[in-house]
Amino acid sequence: MRVTLLYFAAARERAGRTSEVLDLAAAATVHDAFRAACAAHPGLEALAPHLRYAVDQAFAKADAPLHDGAEVALIPPVAGGR
Repeated sequence: MRVTLLYFAAARERAGRTSEVLDLAAAATVHDAFRAACAAHPGLEALAPHLRYAVDQAFAKADAPLHDGAEVALIPPVAGGR
């Protein structure tokens, strides 16, 4: 299946891009997508304990199943403001 990964904030900086399309196994989960992203961009691994995930614009857990055409966002914590 093909999924689109969206990178935000520190994830975008470490991946060096805002998005990419990945080919994953048919029974892939959010965690599988993250592992594939880490294989391509090893700097993402350090963010693992802090990431939140979203699938098709709804927060999801790492074990959530994916479907062909899913949009998976990697959302690290964001600091700043007052």
